[in-house]
Amino acid sequence: MNSEIKNLEPKEVWKNFALLNQVPRPSKKEEKVRAFMVNFGKELGLDTQVDPIGNVIIKKAATKGFENRKTVVLQGHLDMVCQKNNDTDFDFDTQGIQMYVDGDWVKAKGTTLGADNGLGVASIMAILESNTIQHPAIEALFTIDEETGMTGAIGLQAGYLDGEILLNLDTEDDDEIGVGCAGGIDITATKTYQPKEINTKVHAYKITVKGLQGGHSGMDIHKGFGNANKLMNRILYAIQDTILISEINGGSLRNAIPRESNAIVISENEDAMGEKFNSISQEIKTEYATLEKDLVILLEEIDIPKSTLTETEQDILLKVIYAAHNGVYRMSPDIDDLVETSNNVARVVVKDGEIKIACLTRSSIESGKMDLANKLTATFKLGNFKVELSGSYPGWKPNPNSAILKTLSKIYENRFNEKPNILACHAGLECGILGTNYPEMDMISFGPNIRGAHSPDEKASISSTQKYWGFLLEVLENIPKK
Repeated sequence: MNSEIKNLEPKEVWKNFALLNQVPRPSKKEEKVRAFMVNFGKELGLDTQVDPIGNVIIKKAATKGFENRKTVVLQGHLDMVCQKNNDTDFDFDTQGIQMYVDGDWVKAKGTTLGADNGLGVASIMAILESNTIQHPAIEALFTIDEETGMTGAIGLQAGYLDGEILLNLDTEDDDEIGVGCAGGIDITATKTYQPKEINTKVHAYKITVKGLQGGHSGMDIHKGFGNANKLMNRILYAIQDTILISEINGGSLRNAIPRESNAIVISENEDAMGEKFNSISQEIKTEYATLEKDLVILLEEIDIPKSTLTETEQDILLKVIYAAHNGVYRMSPDIDDLVETSNNVARVVVKDGEIKIACLTRSSIESGKMDLANKLTATFKLGNFKVELSGSYPGWKPNPNSAILKTLSKIYENRFNEKPNILACHAGLECGILGTNYPEMDMISFGPNIRGAHSPDEKASISSTQKYWGFLLEVLENIPKK
């Protein structure tokens, strides 16, 4: 399987991507990939170090004739989003990604591919090991935990890097040059409850919502895809007078739009419950028929659980989730088609006397981020939830006078006979965080076409990777003099 990937062009990139994808690299569990990267640098005889937070930095001298160019930081993150379909048997902690080629796309079997940001990392590896690519002095920065908190970028201290220019290789459209991004904050609402024992004759059911597209909670939030947690809540709200909820397990990671949710309920009036369930299910399927063609909503009878929520706790929970904002909150008034502020109701868990609701709020402006965070906090506190705000990180403010932006724009236009799209994105990139300790560094972001990031539908374009690779090499050849 990997031999098929390694033979793709550019071979030096795909070879390293295949090697990287053999190494488990979930966020917050980067020990194996860190060791892999340290060994990679040391085997090349390059200056390789690990900072106190766990980032890997590998430095390579300029090639002959490029010694007087500005030093460039090539940056990518080592971790990947670990998502799989429910029917896929896979352990992200121990297994390598199972890849295959489908036309112009590289895909994974039932899991995320890891092209975000594996292709960026593989590109940097290819440059580090090359004896023919021309480039200025390189500082390769491989950060950890980008996907679940950006703690690697946050923890990188001043003094480790000398580069004047940073090329972040972590965007997903090959005709775009990124100059800004959103910041984010995690919002976690928790609550305990006293389970109600079941002491009447009832029927028990499992409700399943699955088959949604999911996707990146920043880049895809404006597309109107279904959120499994919100759809499940809508179903439960519609049938609430005929059921009691025993468990809910919906969504997974904060930065992934929830694709699946499961709920266990009991009912004393299964006929009325079934009628209402069928009605709301058909209503939802009709609404989402265009966007969510594979949406499945199931009801199946199961064994009776031990306990449920009380009627009062159930009523509060359903109202709170219904009221919690999900999706776009505000579009940017300054940049066309840019989402300014949004929220993803990412995770809902109800089980054994505990309730947890986890959200990720994003915004390109700090005040907007905190406004929505406060709105959500108020919503949850009305339901007597304890609310914690954590993991806040800043956005990356665009610099229209960036010298490296002008260089990349000129190269792109000359190379492809069209102007690039210069824009800010609603995803979280590490540039804004890195800029806090390296404020004078001129930063830019670009990458190949990747679709379905943060979902098992993730795929990377082969032809686009060729386009991006050639562009990257020409950029390195044209880095300005010191």
